[in-house]
Amino acid sequence: MASKSHPYEVGKAYLIRTVTHYYTCKIVKVFPQELLVSDAAWIADTGRFSTALETGVLSEIEPIKGRKIVIGRSAIVDAIPWSKALPKEQK
Repeated sequence: MASKSHPYEVGKAYLIRTVTHYYTCKIVKVFPQELLVSDAAWIADTGRFSTALETGVLSEIEPIKGRKIVIGRSAIVDAIPWSKALPKEQK
């Protein structure tokens, strides 16, 4: 079995915290320096962080509809599996 050089699961949803922003997204592909993601939303405010993780309710959401985006892996602080529906509506 070949080992992978990352902990990400392709096809799974995550809440990704970068040094400047949060994103919810589904991972499409993992590159050595970047993540290619889809169904993304920029999260301007999570509200209470633990509540957001438990309930999936986020305070401010800016969906990025119809495109894939690239997130630099060196900017990632943490990535938490997201078991709730990915947000699709602006809030």
